[in-house]
Amino acid sequence: MISKYNTQEKKILHFSVNACLTPVCMLHGAAVTTVEGIGSTRTSIHPVQERIAKAHGSQCGFCTPGMVMSMYTLLRNNPAPSTAQLQQCLAGNLCRCTGYRPIVDAFRTFCTASTCCQRRGPEESCHRGKAEQDGIMAESKDSDQDMCSQLFKTDDLLPLDETQELIFPPELMLMEERREERTLVFRGERMMWIIPANLEELLELKSQYPKAPLLVGNTNIGPNMKFKGAFYPVIIHPANVSELHSVQFTEEGLRLGAACSLGHVKNILEKATAEITSEKTEIFRALVGQLCVLGGEQIRNMASLGGNIVSGAPTSDLNPILAASKCVLELASKGGRREIHLDENFFVGFAKTSLRPEELLLSVFIPYSRKWQFVLAFRQAPRRQNAFSTVNAGMQVVFKDETNVITDLRMFFGGVGPTTVFAKRCSKELTNRSWDENLLRQTCELLLDDISLPDSAPGGSVQFRRTLTISFFYKFYLQVWQRLQQLLGKEDPFGANIPERLCSATIPFSIELPRGFQSFQKVFSDQFSGDGVGQPVMHLSAIKHATGEAVYCDDIPRQDGELVLALVTSTQAHAKIVSIDASKALQLPGVFDIITTQDIPGKNIGMDEILCESEVTCVGHIICGIVADNQRHAKMAAAAVKISYEDLEPLILTLEDAIQHKSFYAHFKLGNGNVDAAFEKADQQVEGQIHIGGQEHFYMETHSILVVPKNEDREVEVVCSTQDPNFTQSLVAETLGIPYNRVTVRVKRIGGSFGGKVRKASRIAAIAAVAAHKTGRSVRCILERGEDMLISGGRHPTLGRYKVGYMSDGRIIAVEVSCYTNGGNELDYSLTVMQQILSMLDSGYHIPHVCLNGFVCKTNLPSNTAFRAFGQPQAIAITESWITDVATKCGLSAEKVREMNLYRGEEACTPYKQIFDSRNQLNCWNECLQMASYHNRKISVEEFNKLNCWKKRGISIVPLRKSVGFSESIFNQAGALLHVYEDGSVLLTHGGIELGQGLHTKILQIASHELKIPRSAIHLSETSTEKVPNTTPTAASFGTDLNGMAVKDACQSLLQRLQPFMDENPKGTWNDWVKEALNNKVSLSTTGFFKGEDVSIDWEKGEGTIASYFVFGAACSEVEIDCLTGDHKNIRTDIVIDAGQSINPAVDIGQIEGAFTQGLGLFTMEELKYSPKGVLYTRGPTQYKIPAVCDIPEQLNVSLLPRSQNPKAIYSSKGISEAAVLAGCSVLYAIKDAIAAAREEIGLTGNFTLNSPSTPERIRMACIDQFTEMVPDCVPESIPWAIVV
Repeated sequence: MISKYNTQEKKILHFSVNACLTPVCMLHGAAVTTVEGIGSTRTSIHPVQERIAKAHGSQCGFCTPGMVMSMYTLLRNNPAPSTAQLQQCLAGNLCRCTGYRPIVDAFRTFCTASTCCQRRGPEESCHRGKAEQDGIMAESKDSDQDMCSQLFKTDDLLPLDETQELIFPPELMLMEERREERTLVFRGERMMWIIPANLEELLELKSQYPKAPLLVGNTNIGPNMKFKGAFYPVIIHPANVSELHSVQFTEEGLRLGAACSLGHVKNILEKATAEITSEKTEIFRALVGQLCVLGGEQIRNMASLGGNIVSGAPTSDLNPILAASKCVLELASKGGRREIHLDENFFVGFAKTSLRPEELLLSVFIPYSRKWQFVLAFRQAPRRQNAFSTVNAGMQVVFKDETNVITDLRMFFGGVGPTTVFAKRCSKELTNRSWDENLLRQTCELLLDDISLPDSAPGGSVQFRRTLTISFFYKFYLQVWQRLQQLLGKEDPFGANIPERLCSATIPFSIELPRGFQSFQKVFSDQFSGDGVGQPVMHLSAIKHATGEAVYCDDIPRQDGELVLALVTSTQAHAKIVSIDASKALQLPGVFDIITTQDIPGKNIGMDEILCESEVTCVGHIICGIVADNQRHAKMAAAAVKISYEDLEPLILTLEDAIQHKSFYAHFKLGNGNVDAAFEKADQQVEGQIHIGGQEHFYMETHSILVVPKNEDREVEVVCSTQDPNFTQSLVAETLGIPYNRVTVRVKRIGGSFGGKVRKASRIAAIAAVAAHKTGRSVRCILERGEDMLISGGRHPTLGRYKVGYMSDGRIIAVEVSCYTNGGNELDYSLTVMQQILSMLDSGYHIPHVCLNGFVCKTNLPSNTAFRAFGQPQAIAITESWITDVATKCGLSAEKVREMNLYRGEEACTPYKQIFDSRNQLNCWNECLQMASYHNRKISVEEFNKLNCWKKRGISIVPLRKSVGFSESIFNQAGALLHVYEDGSVLLTHGGIELGQGLHTKILQIASHELKIPRSAIHLSETSTEKVPNTTPTAASFGTDLNGMAVKDACQSLLQRLQPFMDENPKGTWNDWVKEALNNKVSLSTTGFFKGEDVSIDWEKGEGTIASYFVFGAACSEVEIDCLTGDHKNIRTDIVIDAGQSINPAVDIGQIEGAFTQGLGLFTMEELKYSPKGVLYTRGPTQYKIPAVCDIPEQLNVSLLPRSQNPKAIYSSKGISEAAVLAGCSVLYAIKDAIAAAREEIGLTGNFTLNSPSTPERIRMACIDQFTEMVPDCVPESIPWAIVV
């Protein structure tokens, strides 16, 4: 939080910012408050910190400080905020773990009364009534005495006391009051930062340094420097120039200083629209609508109005409105001032304007609107908030008084060219025309002529973008029509009313905070006081997450002489390395050395090459590394390394390329029954295919490694954000040519991983270890987000082609599927992922005859790897695709076909002949149907669709079945180490990694339960290979199952030693027994070990056991789509999961919600885009969008199936961390259901393909209508901007 004193208003202003965009030089005269400053465990914690922790709003904890500070800033400005303010507050924060609901619940406790009751149970009433709240849990099993719905208590939370907040430093206030007009200059190693005292000095500086940028918020210049390599020797920061911050209302309109922040502009415009008559504030309201979704509050607090304009960004959301409404720009230079209109002449090229080099933008004049003038803005983006628009528009029309005759029409579009584009011809030809039905088609044709895009235009999606331009106009057309009707006081000013069915096109989606209901089984047993098993216990590190005291790898203090490693990666997808020239790099300041394959003392091959030696096989292939004294010097030097290549053929990027070239790592086959005979017996057959795109892990903490070489015996200590310390240890040892016992790998916690920190983390650790070996110094390597995404790979893109034989009543008797996965340039985990896909293609359904083929494709992309749920999300998407195809062909509802084909009974049999009890599959299905009030809501959806043409709703319920555990038996083992000290305190270590999934919390609960001592008496140390050797990866939802049993074994071993003393002194305490054992020379240190079940599949025979057990579930989702833009809104999701007897319901429900949200991203919005040369475009949060708080279903209900048992895991629990990823599939098929309703409008009732993710582009282009038909197809021979891999 940044705080500044405003001398004019005599007021202290608080605002949240992004630290990465805030140079220290900008903070002169400001007070900075970080999460550590508002509270800590050493002093006292702040109510914000306490509530996010106690409400279970922190999992991995890496994003928690940002959440805390956003909320803290909101409370400093408004101690009793509304829920709308809370929504805006959180819009700029991202979380990959929680699914946001617990964070919202935590912070909602600070809010004033909401528009809907925040009830904690179904028995409480809601004034919205049953129609809207239908079935939120009205028919829930919570009526059973066994169930509970309270995850945290609100009656013992710390109150918010404004009087106890930090005061603004008086010396800063005094400094501002007495500030003299003087220029400040800060000089760095290569650049100079100047803060002029006044406008005159600013204009003089601009004349002296015409190429120097004016930096106000750093939201444009900062990213250019960081990501595009831009360098500015001089930067001018006009923070003290009052004219640039002025706000002046005149008789004609509003004049805003160009340096006013977008957040300040938004507040001014909102206040003006509330106080000034609506006729005069048309432009203001249009701007507010865009500002509410432009970035998050952290961005708006920094970015300036002038910066947004002069950056000339073609996707600016403000420029089209400002241009359409004839806003005036006041420009200033040393030679004087001039005014120009912000119009098509202002933008002269990509990121270029008509400003002269010595000029600056001084102010922006926004005129008042008048009666008969209408101004509207439109945008469509990959995410509703905090995302650049794909296409946006600003449109203004002025009519002759008391008529529908156009006197002026101006339409500007963003995202359809290198600049903001004026539809000049269209606007000119429609002047003096009447606003009626005859206008529409001609306008669309003229717009398509005005807005032309080549098929290979940057950004791609050419048909979609062109369709959006005319779809936006149609929305404008309808809204203006409605407004004219109101003004003219006639129902039919054009001789016809707007049909009610069309009006939904004029209503934008609202953004609501998620709310929901969580249900789990109460614990009724003779547990000792303080036993937490079965209770919603707070995450072990939650408070430390919230205070910033939790230590991650990069938080470890720098050591003397420590070096930083930067990686040099390939820029070619398939090429021979001709030469590596590091001469210039080694001459740069701070550079220590280069690390190449020649420096590796041991083996260069683990599973794959550690450093590429002669041939690169993907863009991002690691070739060498540079070590320097700091991160900046290392990155500069890495960029200076020159590598010459010789291109090689073939270049294989897509699955189609691999199929054509037969480029496969492996082919697996799985079958059961007689498929050919079954197809002949089937009444009907259907064929189809679906493509499921890849997914980036997007863990909050990127790959982080610190390697510390010891001074003797070639020992090495590695601190690494890895899920598999054992593999990291072995790879580092092999690379250095030393025994494993010389390498110690330590992991305290990881800021998220989701499968992405096994192979690549270990490889980077090995490279860092080579650097440490060569230099004799500690070496740190922290990847930036862009290079992490480029190097690390993700979820496998998958193509499923299927043929299904079925009976007319919907019974499916035969399925033939061929699956292709994009494995990338190295094998990694691709074989196991394909095995998981094939083994789970039956999903929750019994199919008598199957033939499944799986091909792992070798391509020239970075190798894809393990990802949460490990291939099974791709499997369920393929399966549900042919389920819906069969339902459509049979004329049946999809849920009826699903239900009739479900596995049933105690001895269900999979295609690979694994017998399992499927009864809980049906129990989850029925529970979800009831909890979601599915049948009633389906009727409501159908009724809604009849009444609305341009908005459609869809609903879908899908069964879930997820295998748990490793399919390789060697991994099904775990160890633990337990020490008891003389004071009775316990130190516990096990082989699992705390990734944010609450593993340590559950382990602590288990140890406390076994030893019957308070959790506070037990300390969980970090995971270390010197404490517990030969660990297995923490993955496959199996961490608690394995390590929990090992800890249980250690505890029971210790209790056996203490039992004689307990028998002798049954009334004694734990400390008494420990002291007596010590006196009798009994060891109080013990190990525990667990040997898990042997599982494996014989792929030659197609028989075996894929997993120890299955997690069952069901998910029901309802969505609403905008058929004109492809936008969609997640209305509600109900999830039932069979978690067995949950060890910690709060952790489990949090994992379910987080996994669902990740699945939601996979199936609806997370899209990886590659160039035809294999370059990943989507590198970072600007290009790659994960779900934000605005994307979560407005109602998210989770229930753990009651009375479930699991004899195969500790305390009858189940590993559920991954299962709900599959639940995201319910949203995909709800969207498909809504699209099907849209297609029915023009008589299209057959099957159609909806690939994943169901982005706005895919939704819009599937909703075929008169507008999509007007846009011509791209020429097949053209080279696309991006390819589908």
